[in-house]
Amino acid sequence: MSEQANHSVETEHLDENQIMALRREKLHTLQQAGNAYPNDFRRDAFAGDLQDAYGEFDKEGLAEKQVHVKVVGRMMLKRNMGKASFATIQDVSGQIQLYINNQGVGEDVHDAFKHWDLGDIVACEGELMKTNHGELTVRASSLRLLTKSLRPLPDKHKGLADQEAKYRQRYVDLMTNADSRDTFIKRSQIVQTVRNYMASERYLEVETPMMHTIPGGATAKPFVTHHNTLDMDLYLRVAPELYLKRLVIGGLERVYEINRNFRNEGMSTRHNPEFTMMEFYEAYADYHRMMDMTENVIRAASMAVNGSSIVTYGEQEVNLEQPFARMTIVEAIKAHNPHYDDAQLQDEAWLKTEIKKQGGALPMAGGLGSLQLALFEEVAEGKLWQPTFIVDYPVEVSPLARKSDSNPEITERFELFVVGRELANGYSELNDSEDQARRFQAQVAQLDAGDDEAMHYDADYIRAMEFGLPPTGGCGIGIDRLVMLLTNSQTIRDVILFPQMRREI
Repeated sequence: MSEQANHSVETEHLDENQIMALRREKLHTLQQAGNAYPNDFRRDAFAGDLQDAYGEFDKEGLAEKQVHVKVVGRMMLKRNMGKASFATIQDVSGQIQLYINNQGVGEDVHDAFKHWDLGDIVACEGELMKTNHGELTVRASSLRLLTKSLRPLPDKHKGLADQEAKYRQRYVDLMTNADSRDTFIKRSQIVQTVRNYMASERYLEVETPMMHTIPGGATAKPFVTHHNTLDMDLYLRVAPELYLKRLVIGGLERVYEINRNFRNEGMSTRHNPEFTMMEFYEAYADYHRMMDMTENVIRAASMAVNGSSIVTYGEQEVNLEQPFARMTIVEAIKAHNPHYDDAQLQDEAWLKTEIKKQGGALPMAGGLGSLQLALFEEVAEGKLWQPTFIVDYPVEVSPLARKSDSNPEITERFELFVVGRELANGYSELNDSEDQARRFQAQVAQLDAGDDEAMHYDADYIRAMEFGLPPTGGCGIGIDRLVMLLTNSQTIRDVILFPQMRREI
């Protein structure tokens, strides 16, 4: 009898509550017999490692080696065939089959196994073998139930009923969806690769506060909380930038942090209220160095998880191998909209009309550069599929960036776009404390005018700058979006283990 048939005979007329009631009865029987939750089994092998090491052996060659193993995992498949039974268990590395019979584990244990359920945590000791079909298998000499699963697993073909259930019950999604497990294993590998690369460049990993007395480091709407003992409002950080630059002032010349930011803004396929960023700052560097670092970090991560710098996103290829394109906002607009001419793109009245025509909102910060940026966001940003640095942003939207020496209307700032979305943002840091104070004041004016994403005035940061911030370059890379790119994930929720959701009704 197949696993599916065996399982359906037991439960085909039962709803979930009835199935759980039967499983609780089994648990109570185990509890009456002794310890139902033993914790004295110690494995010596992982399923995936065994598949890698012995999967290519033939039946006779493996038998000669007499490999004895201890494995453990969640039972995902089960077939009771009278005198012999088979089960497939799954651990973090993969799956392996178990072969159970009376001769190996004893009649009592084999009979008990026949009443175990899919989802149970099972420990097995035995010798590796190959079946007649060539499947690597552990011939069980000892078999134990370590944890009883009280809830039934979803149907192995259908999985969880809908996408929302996958996000709410990520634990079940990880049990039953190999692609999901692979995504989060790759996420960990990406972050580790980033750390390794930064260490190779003599960067120091640091941690800075998550609760700020003043929200700063980005133009974004913060979450507000209250500290009872101090009787003061605090803000979950929107960015760690100002603290990291304080460290550069203090003499830690190359620093980075990988951690969470919180922004009380909308949710979409690319936005979650809490998200992971890496920000890094280097003294005696500029935005050209930051662009080079960003390219190198992304290539290293791609090589680590995909073995290539050319990846597929959706159904299109993304080439991370060649040098990333670099162009200004106006150059990008013209490249993807050749019907615009130079005169139009320098005409504020025309720009305002065209932005509205394209369905965009006029920026609160006035100026030609802001209008060009607003048009870029409507007609060019989404078309930047291959990696492209957009450089030289206007001063009025870059309150922390250094002005260009050749053009005081723009800053030495870039944003990196890949597959039509922003992936990184960096610049040569503003290190003139008086200029910074004026820009903070301009942001406060915007805040007072109703822009709830404008920055506050950070007097302590100005005080720190007055001790002297070295010429510095800085950048932030969105880790979630980088993982999306390198795992071909179409929504940010697929790369965050527990994305923010509405309350269940």
